[in-house]
This record gives sequence, C-alpha cells and structure tokens, in this order.
Amino acid sequence: MVKKGLLERLQEGPVVGDGGYVITLEKRGYVMAGPYTPEVVIEHPEAVKQLHREFMRAGADMLQAFTFYATDDRLSLSGPDAPGNETGKSITCKELNDQACAIVKEVVGDGDVLICGGLSNTPSYAQGKGKAAVQQEFSKQVDSFMEQDVDFLLAEFFGYVEEAEWAIEALKGKGKPVACTLRIGPTGDDSGVSPGECAVRMAKAGADVVGLNCRFDVNTCLKTIKMMKDALEKEGLSPYLMVQPNGYLSPETEQTKNGWGILPEFPFALEPRQMTRFEVNHFVRAAFDLGVRYIGGCCGFEPHHIRAISEELSPERAGKLGEASKKHRPWGGAMKSDQSERAFMNGRDTREYWESVKPALGRPGFPDVQAKLFGQ
Repeated sequence: MVKKGLLERLQEGPVVGDGGYVITLEKRGYVMAGPYTPEVVIEHPEAVKQLHREFMRAGADMLQAFTFYATDDRLSLSGPDAPGNETGKSITCKELNDQACAIVKEVVGDGDVLICGGLSNTPSYAQGKGKAAVQQEFSKQVDSFMEQDVDFLLAEFFGYVEEAEWAIEALKGKGKPVACTLRIGPTGDDSGVSPGECAVRMAKAGADVVGLNCRFDVNTCLKTIKMMKDALEKEGLSPYLMVQPNGYLSPETEQTKNGWGILPEFPFALEPRQMTRFEVNHFVRAAFDLGVRYIGGCCGFEPHHIRAISEELSPERAGKLGEASKKHRPWGGAMKSDQSERAFMNGRDTREYWESVKPALGRPGFPDVQAKLFGQ
C-alpha cells in the first residue's frame, strides 16, 4: 500500500495522533516512574505492541515509536544496576531505537497508519555541553529512524526553544516531514521566550508542523497555541499546528513553567483529574476551530480518549473512524434500552444528558483544585 504522507494528510484535513505511552505503561507496570526511560521495548515488547494496537484501533492515523528519553546520555543515567532495569545490562540508544521502530512497524503492517520517529530533550543540553554534543545525541536516534524508514520525524517535549531549534536542524535534510512541539504554557519557554516567538523560531528553523505537547492541560494548551498562531500569522509563516496536551486538568498551573509537575498529586495520584471522553470532544472541537490540524494526546490520554478525538473529527474526515468505534456510540447512544432492569439508565443516551453531568470527586472534603497554587 502506498500511504499518503503526513503533509498530504494535513493538507486534506485533520490528523488524529496517538496518546500517552510513558504514564500508561507505568500504570501497567512496565516503566519506572522517575527515570521514565523506555527499557520496556527491550524487556517487554509485547506490552508496547498492545498499547500501539489499542491506539491504532481507537482511530489514530499515526503511531509514534516509543523512543521518548532514548538518547545515550539519558539511558546512561540509569544504567544496568538502576531500579527498574530488568535486563541487568546497559541498553544503547541504537539498540532501543531500532527495537522500538521494529515493534511499531510490526503493529502497523500494511495498514494505512503512519510511523513517527521521535526524539526529546537531552541531559547534555541541561548540562551545558553545547550544540555539537547535543546534536550528536540526536543524530544517533535519527540514524535509527532513517535506517528503519519511518514516515516522519518529531522533536517533542522541549523546554527551551534553543534546544528545539538544534533538534529541528538535526532532523531537516533527511527527506522526511519534521514536526516540533514544546512543553510550554502562556509564560513561554524555560528561559522566558514567549510562545509566539518560540513558534516563529521553530518555523524559521524548518519545522513543517509546530505546537505543544505534555506538561499543561487542554485549556492551557488552547490558549498557548492561539498565541503561537497569532505570532506566526503576523510573520507571514504558515506551518501546520499541532497539539498533544496531557490528559489531566490542572488550571492552577497555567502561569507556571513546570505545569502539572508542581501538583502535589504528581505523578501517583492524578486519576481524579483525568479528562472524560466528553471533555476531550469539546477540546478537539475547540482546537480544530482554532486551526489546529494535528490533534492527539500525551500523558493521561488513553485509547478511549483517542477514540473520542477520532469520533469528534469524523465529519471532517469523510466519516472515517477507528475499529474501536464499532463498540461505541458517541454521547451514550448505545445506553438506550427498553429492558425494565435497565430502566435506571434511561435518558443517558443523549448529548444533552452527558453535557449536563458534572463529574464528582467522590471524596468529601477534598479540594476541587489546589487553591494555594493559583497565582504562582
């Protein structure tokens, strides 16, 4: 099958991204919280395959090889004796990235789903080792991606736009579309560069797609991507826009640099903040109306959230849906029943009903938000 590329698909309409791997696999017992490195692709490849399959079945148009935090300088921080390393040996960047790409290629097979090779921020940048050292780490991953012939390249989760520019530079010239996302909110990157200037700099560096991922929730990401869009338009630049927020609502972190990371619930008690599928519907519609065309999720976005993205955008995608939608009717449509023992569910089969529901925390006396964090 000859697949349309990322840019062709974006030109035709919205593209559905996949969801979060790190947090989901941590919950499933395959990733160690703290290091968050992806040794699981070597230790338990079947676990990664299963999550890829779930996102694909939910309706994702692309699957990202699980290569987050997979540079040699990052992997060497954990090492063979680190808690959570089940192999008892050092794992190299090449070994891990090759295996991650092989896993996702096996899942996709001959299907019409794109494969993404992604890289992220490096310890070398944080340690001030300079551009050459940072790009050397990137190049090892890029070499694997090119050998495995992924469909497009992604630089994600950057806190500093300068490092993102270096990543884009390392990815350009490979004959593949390049996307780049920052982990920032309205206050800008970690050095204070505004969201608008960040977007302009990424576009000028050569990114075909620019946007945001992780660290902030959907509402904050919508505000930030609007700032990016306005600045791009002012400069006459028109890359495609991309957003993959985290799936936990954290309005009190909007004016911070570290987003959800400053929540006292992070990372082990976030479940009460997780979005419902219906909140995802509203986010997707708002993002699309704003002009975002690559819409997916990051940490906290589970397969049912990706299904909600696919279903919300189905009218703009000629009715296209994932296989998982065969087991689902939007807005509770399958809840209607004339069986007396299910009478208590009557009325829960409409959009009006589910839009009126305000999910309860279920814990009397607990706060709605961490009020002390507002204004930081």
